[in-house]
Amino acid sequence: MEKILKLFKPLFKKNYSHPYYVLSISIILAIISGFFALHLKVDTDIANLLPSSYESVKALNKLKDTFGGESELEVAIKSPSFQDNKKFAREFIPKALKLHEPNSNEKFFKDVEYKKNTKILKDNALYLATNTELNDITNYLKDEIHKAKLKANPFYFDLTSDNGTSDTVKKGDLNKFLEAYNEIIPKEYPINADSTVMVLKFYPTGSKSNTRYLQDMYAATDSLIKAMQPVQYNKQMIVKSGGRLERHLLELDSIMNDVKNSFASGITSVLLLVMLYFFFKKYFNYRRGAESEQKHNIWSHILRAPVPLIVIGIPLLISLSYTFGIAYIFLGKLNTMTSVLFVILFGMGIDYGIHFYARYLEIRSSGKGVYASLLSTYEGTGSAIITSAITTAVALYVLTFADFKGFSEFGFISGNGIILSLLCMLFILPAILVVMERNNLILINKNERDGFVKNTPHRFPFAKTIVIMGLIVSGVVIVAHNDIKFQYDFGKLEPDYPQYDAFNNMISGVFHSSKRNPAYIQADSDKQVFAILKAIRKKMKQDTLSPTIADVEAIQERFPMSKKAKEQKLQNIARIRKLLNDPFIKNKKDKNLDKLRRASQTTKPLRLDQIPNYLKNRFMTKNGKIGRFVIVYPSVGLSDGRNSIAFKKDIGKVTTANGQTFYAASTSIVAANMLQLMMKESPYMVVATFLMIIIFMYIAFRSVRWTLIAMLPLVVGLLWTFGIMMMFGMSLNFYNLVVLPAILGIGEDSGVHLAARYREEGKNSMWNVLSSTGQHITMGSVTTMLGFSGLLFTMHPGLISIGELATIGIGMTLVSALVFLPALVQWLEQKDWIRFD
Repeated sequence: MEKILKLFKPLFKKNYSHPYYVLSISIILAIISGFFALHLKVDTDIANLLPSSYESVKALNKLKDTFGGESELEVAIKSPSFQDNKKFAREFIPKALKLHEPNSNEKFFKDVEYKKNTKILKDNALYLATNTELNDITNYLKDEIHKAKLKANPFYFDLTSDNGTSDTVKKGDLNKFLEAYNEIIPKEYPINADSTVMVLKFYPTGSKSNTRYLQDMYAATDSLIKAMQPVQYNKQMIVKSGGRLERHLLELDSIMNDVKNSFASGITSVLLLVMLYFFFKKYFNYRRGAESEQKHNIWSHILRAPVPLIVIGIPLLISLSYTFGIAYIFLGKLNTMTSVLFVILFGMGIDYGIHFYARYLEIRSSGKGVYASLLSTYEGTGSAIITSAITTAVALYVLTFADFKGFSEFGFISGNGIILSLLCMLFILPAILVVMERNNLILINKNERDGFVKNTPHRFPFAKTIVIMGLIVSGVVIVAHNDIKFQYDFGKLEPDYPQYDAFNNMISGVFHSSKRNPAYIQADSDKQVFAILKAIRKKMKQDTLSPTIADVEAIQERFPMSKKAKEQKLQNIARIRKLLNDPFIKNKKDKNLDKLRRASQTTKPLRLDQIPNYLKNRFMTKNGKIGRFVIVYPSVGLSDGRNSIAFKKDIGKVTTANGQTFYAASTSIVAANMLQLMMKESPYMVVATFLMIIIFMYIAFRSVRWTLIAMLPLVVGLLWTFGIMMMFGMSLNFYNLVVLPAILGIGEDSGVHLAARYREEGKNSMWNVLSSTGQHITMGSVTTMLGFSGLLFTMHPGLISIGELATIGIGMTLVSALVFLPALVQWLEQKDWIRFD
C-alpha cells in the first residue's frame, strides 16, 4: 500500500497547492456523469437477470417476439343493474378506443374484448374437441345407451349403491370435455354470477416497458371514466381501471418510493450522526487547547457544524455521480436489487471520509500545520483506507463473474462505487479541507490535555470470559449451521399492493379458469407439435410420485389444419351424432346430452375466420397466424420456488421420440433457473470473496499473524450474524443472498483499521487504539448500517430482508472488532504470540 501511496503522492500535493482547480474539474465531470445517471431506469423483469444465452431466456424472448406477452388494461363496472352496466360499457368503449397519447395521434388501444358471440361455438363445440375427448364422449354415450337398454329390460334392477359411485365413474369420461367446453365457450358477457360486475379488456398499442406511455394511458382512461360520471347511469355504479399493467406500474412506483424513503431516512440519519459526531469531536479538542487561544465561543462552533457535511459530502456525491454515470454507460439500467445502491453506497462511501477527516483533526490538534497534517493522514490512515477499500471492492468485483445479474451488476456498480469513493476521499476531500482552512471554517486548537499516550497499559475487562463465550457461540453456530433456512416462497418476498388487490377482489368471479401460469413450447411444424404433446403426456403417465403437470394442449389438436385431420374430426363427430340419435337416449332429458346434441351439428369443416377472436387470440401469433406451440399447465403453485424448479425439471427441456429437443418458455421457468443459478453460484461467490480478502490482507500486512488478527472480527462477526438469524427464525432468500458477499467485503473494514493502527502503535496500545480508531470504525460501521437500514422502511419484503441481514452482519463485525478482538489480543499478548516490526 505504501507503493500506491507513493505513486499518487504528486497528485496529492496538487490538492494542496491548487485546491480550487481540483474542485472545479471534479465538479464539472460530476455534472456530466450526473446527466447520464439521471437517465437510468429500473427494470423489474426477472428474465433480464439471467444471461441471454440461457435456453429458458431464449425461449421466453422468442415467445414474446412471435406471440407477445403484453397484458391488458381492464375496466370494471359494478352496479346492481346489469342493463345499466351494459349501457355504460356501450357508450364508454367507442370513446376509450379514441383515446390517444398527449403528444401524438397514436391511439392507446387497438381492440377491446366485450361481448362474445358464442352461438357458433355452441353449435360446433365438438369440432374444437380433441380426439381424446371425442373418444371419451363416445365411450360415455355407449355407456348411457347400455344403461338405458338394461333399464328397458323388465327384469333389470340396479345393484349399485345409493351414493352414485357408478354414475360418477361413467361421467368421468365426459369431464375433460366439459372442462374444455367451459374454457372454450364462456359467458356471452364478461360478468360475475349475479351480473353485478362487468369487466372490459382493452388491448394496448404500446409496450409495458414504456412507463410514461402506461402512466398516460391509465390517466386518460381514468379521466374519461370521471368525465362520464358513472353515477348518472346508476346511483350505486362504481367504475375502476386496473389489471396486470397497473400492477407493473405500482411495482415501479413502489420501488421508486422505496428508494426515496430509504434515501430520506437512511441518508438523513447518516448526515445528522456525522454532523453531531464531528461537532463534539472538534469542540472538545478545541477546548483541550490553551485557553489563551480559545478565541471562539460555542456559537462559532455551532455555525460551523455543517462543515463536516461539506468536507465529506461533496466528494461522496461526486463519487456517486461518477458511479451511476458509469453504470448507465455500461449497463443502461438498474434492476430491483441495484436500484437501492445509491443509499447503500452513500452509507459505505462516507466511511472513508470519516476515517480521513477524523484522523486529520486528531493530527491537527497535536499542533501540526495543514499540509503536514494532510500528509500524515494520507500516509498513515490512507494506507488503512486503501487496504480496506481495495479488499471491499475486490470482494464486490468477484460478484461480476457470476452469471446471475443480481450478483454481477450489484458487484460491478458497488465495486466501482467503493473505488471511486476512495479516490474522491483521498484526492478531493483534502482540497476541500485546504479551502476550509484558508477560510477559517475549521476551528482547531493545539490539544494540551488528555492526549493520546502511546503504550499506556490498560487491561480489557472480562477478557478471558469474552473470548471463551465468543468461541463457544461461534462453535455452536458452526455445529447448527443446517438450521439456517432458505425462503423459497416468492410470494412472501413480494410487496402487497392494496390498490391492485382491491381491484382483483372487485372482479372476482368474472373470469373462471383453473389453468394458471402456463408454459409454452414452440415448434416449427404441426408434426413437431404432436410429437411434443406425445412426449409430455408420456411424462405425465410416468410421473406418479411428484406430478407437476395438470394438462397440456395445442390448437392443432382442437382445430384441425390438414385435410386428413379435418375429415377424421368430422367422422368422429358423425359417430357421436349417430349415438345421440340412438332410440334409447334420443329423447332422454339430460343437460349434458342436450349440450352434446347442439355441439355435434358440424357437418363440414369450420373456417378459421368463423372462430371468434376471443378464442383465437391466445393461440395467434403477432402476425395473425395460428401459432405452433404447446401450452403446459402446472398442477402445483409456482409461487414456491421448489415447485417452480420441479415444474422446470419436468417440462423445461422436452425431447421427442425422434431425438429433437425443445425448451419451454415462461417467467416461472426463468425464475426457477434464476433460483438454481443463484444457489449454485452463492457458495462460490462467498468462498471466492473470502479468499480475495485473505490475499489482499496478506499483501497489505505481509504477515500471516497480522492477517489473522485483521480477519478475526469478520469471521467471528459473520458466525454471530448466523446465530442471530437462527435465534429469530430469519431466512436467507433470493434478495438478501446477494448482499452476503458484500457483507464480507464491508465487514473486514473494522479489523483492517484496528489491526493497522495497533501494529503502528505497538504492544499494550489496543485500549488507546480503541479510544481513537475505535471511534472512527464505530462511526464508519454505524453510517454504513444506517445506509442499509433505510431499506427497513420500504414496502418491499425482499429489500427489507437485505437491510436486515446487512445491518445485523455489519453490526456483529463491529461488535466483534470492539469487544472480541481486544480481549483476544490481550490474551495473545500475555502468551507473547503477537510480534511487532
